[in-house]
Amino acid sequence: MIRISELKLPLEALPIEARTAARRATDAPAETAADRAPPPHPIAALRGLVCQALGLPDAALAELRVHKRSFDARGAALRAVYIVDVALTEPAQEAAVLARHAANPHVQPTPDMVWRAPATAPLDWAPADGDRPVVVGFGPCGIFAALTLAEMGLRPLVLERGCPVRERTQDTWGLWRRGVLKAESNVQFGEGGAGLFSDGKLYSQIKDPRHLGRRVMQAFVEAGAPPEILYAAHPHIGTFKLVKVVQALRARITALGGEVRFAQRVADVLIEPSAHGPRQLRGLQVHDLERGQDYVLHASRVVFALGHSARDTFAQLHQRGVFLEPKPFSIGVRIEHPQSLIDRARWGRHAGNPLLGAAAYKLVHHARNGRAVYSFCMCPGGTVVAATSEPERVVTNGMSQYSRAERNANAGLVVGIGPEDFPGADPAAWAAAFGEEAGAHYAREAAALADQAAVHPLAGVVLQRQLESAAYRAGGGGYLAPAQLVGDFLAARPSTALGAVQPSYQPGVTLSDLSTMLPRYAVEALREALPAMGQQIRGYDRSDALMTGVETRTSAPLRITRGADYQSLNVRGLYPAGEGAGYAGGILSAGVDGIRVAEALGCHLFGVPAPAPERAHRLDMAYG
Repeated sequence: MIRISELKLPLEALPIEARTAARRATDAPAETAADRAPPPHPIAALRGLVCQALGLPDAALAELRVHKRSFDARGAALRAVYIVDVALTEPAQEAAVLARHAANPHVQPTPDMVWRAPATAPLDWAPADGDRPVVVGFGPCGIFAALTLAEMGLRPLVLERGCPVRERTQDTWGLWRRGVLKAESNVQFGEGGAGLFSDGKLYSQIKDPRHLGRRVMQAFVEAGAPPEILYAAHPHIGTFKLVKVVQALRARITALGGEVRFAQRVADVLIEPSAHGPRQLRGLQVHDLERGQDYVLHASRVVFALGHSARDTFAQLHQRGVFLEPKPFSIGVRIEHPQSLIDRARWGRHAGNPLLGAAAYKLVHHARNGRAVYSFCMCPGGTVVAATSEPERVVTNGMSQYSRAERNANAGLVVGIGPEDFPGADPAAWAAAFGEEAGAHYAREAAALADQAAVHPLAGVVLQRQLESAAYRAGGGGYLAPAQLVGDFLAARPSTALGAVQPSYQPGVTLSDLSTMLPRYAVEALREALPAMGQQIRGYDRSDALMTGVETRTSAPLRITRGADYQSLNVRGLYPAGEGAGYAGGILSAGVDGIRVAEALGCHLFGVPAPAPERAHRLDMAYG
C-alpha cells in the first residue's frame, strides 16, 4: 500500500455526522454500539485528493484507509488533516507510482505495522519447574508483557500486589471522598497501574521503528476502547473506559493460559550465588495479603514490571545486590486554570468547536538557575487527584475522563532534578524515609558512596518522601493538600482566599505557602517560569490560577539497569521493565516496553534470536 500525508479538507467536506456531532460524553464503561461507532470519514473527498496527489484516476484506487486525522486551527477556517493508506487496483503498479513520487516526502510506502511473535511455544509445551515466566505488576507494562507471553504460548503467571480493577476503583474513591487510604489498593497499586487514574493518553515520544505502539492501540480497541484512538492525532481513553479495557485484556490473557493472582506482594527475591559472572534468579518469596501467608515461587525468568511507586520492592532489590542506579526525575505542583482559557489560547476563534474538544498544551522554560521547568501529564477538562500510596504523605496527579468535560484544565508544573540534588548521608533524613534501623544502614552506605563521588540509588526516594511528608503536614492531615494562588506564590506570601478558579482536588485543599515545602531552586525556577509561560498562553500566570502540591512521582527516581538482552546487569533471569524500572514514562511507552521485554524473555527461553534492541530512547516524561 501507499501512504499519503498532509491531505487537507475544509470542514464542509466532512460528512454532516462528523461536523455536527459533539464529542460523545459517555464516560462509564457500559456503552452502546452507537457510542463506539466513530463518525464517518469523507472517503470520496479523500479519494479525490489522493488521485490528484498521485496523478491517477479514481478507478486506479482499490481501497482507502484513514491512518490519522488531526485538525489545523491556525487559519481563519478550521481544516481537517488526514494521513491515508491506499491500495491500487493493480498492486504491481505501486512500485512505479512510488518511484514517480520519490522526491515527495508526503508519498511513502505504507510500513508493515503488524506484530508477529518472534517465537512461539509448541502446542504441547509444558514448562519445567521454574520455567514458567512470571510477571510482577499488572499496570500497562505488566499487562502487555503478560499478553505478549500468552500469545507466544508461554502461559505467564502474573503477581499483582493490589486488587482487581473494580475493587481498586472503590478503594481509590474511598481516599478521595473519605480520606481513607488503603496502602495496597490505591492510585498507584492495583490492576491497571498508575495509568488507570490518568487522562489515558496514548501518545509518546519514544522511537518505535517496529510500530509496537500500534500493537498496543489495536489491543486496546479489541478490548473495547473507542476505535478512534487508532486514527486520532492525540488519542486518549479516560479512566472509566480504561476499567473495561483492562478487564478485557486480563480475560484475553487467561483465555490463552495465563494466570493473574491479586493481593500477592513480592517480599524477597531468591538469587543463586555465582563464583563467576552474574548470579541467577531462582525464585520469589511472595506474601499473600489475603491469607497473611508467605510462600516460595520457583521462577528463573521474571519480568519486574514495577510501577514508579514500588519503593519497598526497590529497597528489597537493593538489599539483595541487584544493580540499581539513581536517575533524574522532576518535582513540582499541579496547576489549574479554567479550561475555557486554554481553549481560547490554543484554538482562538475556533474555541468551543465540538470537533476540537478541550485543548491541551505543552510548555517548557529554561530558568536562569539552570533548571528546566515544564508542563507534565496535562489533563484537559480534568481534575487534580490524590495519588499517595503511603500513610501521612500527600501526592498529586491529574486525571480526565473520556469526555474531558470538567471545568478546569490541570497539568503538572515541574522542575527537572538530578542525583546531585538528592539528600546525602544525613541519618535523620534516611531514618524518616526508611525507619531507624534500615535508615541508619542506608545512611552509612550513602556516606561511603559519597567518598567515591557517587549517589545512593535510594536517595531519590528519600527526597520524594521528604516532600510528600511536608505536604501532608502543610495540608493539616486527612490527606488535604496544600494549595496557593499563583499571584500569592509570585509575591511570596501565603494564600488566604480562593479566587475564581475552584480547586478540583479531593478530599480538599488547605491554603498555604508552597515555597515552604519545595526546594529553593525549584521555587526560584517556578517563579521565573510562570510569567514566561504567561507570554505563551495569555492568562497562564493569572493571579487566581491555583497550584496544589506536591507532584513528586513524575517518573521513578532510580533505574534497575539492564543490558542489551533486557536482563539485569548482574542477575540473570531478572528482566526490569517499564516505568518503575526507569525505561518508560506513560501508558503507551510502558506497554511497548512490556512487549519488548516479553519478546526477549520468550526468545531466550527457546534459544532463538530476539529482535534487535532499539537504541536508548527518550522517555515521554512530558506526557505522563
